[in-house]
Amino acid sequence: MTLMSKSVALFAAVTVAGAAAAGGSAQAPVPAGYDAVFPPGTPNPYNKFFTGQSYLQPIIREGVPAFNVTFEPGCRNFWHIHNAKKGGGQILLAVAGRGWYQEEGKPARELKKGDAVYIAPGVKHWHGAARDSWFTHIALEVPAEGGSTTWCEPVSDEEYGRLP
Repeated sequence: MTLMSKSVALFAAVTVAGAAAAGGSAQAPVPAGYDAVFPPGTPNPYNKFFTGQSYLQPIIREGVPAFNVTFEPGCRNFWHIHNAKKGGGQILLAVAGRGWYQEEGKPARELKKGDAVYIAPGVKHWHGAARDSWFTHIALEVPAEGGSTTWCEPVSDEEYGRLP
């Protein structure tokens, strides 16, 4: 992967440059038979905002940036908010495994291959793998004016442990 000088914000402000710098060529050690559409990618350079290990594979950076994000079992990102002055938000397309999505104040929603989620700007949320399954989603960044991500607290082990 070539290191790029221009970064593109992702669901969690993940950048192509950071992925190249942090990941080199080591691919995620997904289990045999794991049926994902795109390669799992390299270690996510924003893993400091995750509990567990995730991997990032940029798909396209022009227009509507798209990234393949793979989570090891039990991995989840911290609560976070996608901010925007105009436009913005994120779309998640579940493509393999089993995972979770939760908005603050609402019950967690199980995600399986074929599920889609629209996350409006300003909504505090998290997403990640089930504790017993790898999980992969495509993250689409909805173009935004003044877009940024605010990282919040980790999803506690207690909160996560209450999921089925």
